[in-house]
Amino acid sequence: MTVLDTPEERQTVFPVSVEFYHEAGRLGLIGEDVELLEGVIFKKMPKSPLHQTLIRILQKMLQEIVPHSCFIDRECPITCRDSEPEPDLAVFQGDLSDYQVRHPTTAELVIEISINTRQRDRSKASIYAGAGVKEYWLVEPEVGTITRYTEPTSSGYKEMHTFAATQEVVSAVIPGFRVILSDLMK
Repeated sequence: MTVLDTPEERQTVFPVSVEFYHEAGRLGLIGEDVELLEGVIFKKMPKSPLHQTLIRILQKMLQEIVPHSCFIDRECPITCRDSEPEPDLAVFQGDLSDYQVRHPTTAELVIEISINTRQRDRSKASIYAGAGVKEYWLVEPEVGTITRYTEPTSSGYKEMHTFAATQEVVSAVIPGFRVILSDLMK
């Protein structure tokens, strides 16, 4: 149990705005190993070999099918109302040059590989939905599931479906993107 696990302590946390977060980063007050989630700065977890391998496999699969009107990025910040998560993989609409002076504010697809960060990654669903991310995949290799969230609203996703490791997950927004988790783990 951590300090933030208790409701009383969570109410006493000093909230940080996205602007303050950017300025603190610019001044070198915070490192690159953090992300802003719902006004709180969290240290990112180290990446395991399995985590990195799954990212590389999924990125390669996406590169083969993502339309020319989009691009894929790893750990690219998405600037939201009170958060700036850095998803493991994201597919963004537009051209790289569209983001020379600002981070994206939404995405077509976001993928998080959840190893030792299950609760944090689950809570990101409301952040991504609020930002209008069309589809969010939470890949949990140790549990053997992929949860696909679709139909974002300001309060969360309307649809959420969890697939077992042997079931095929088909993207609702990236035509041709299909994944069977157990195939990735071979």
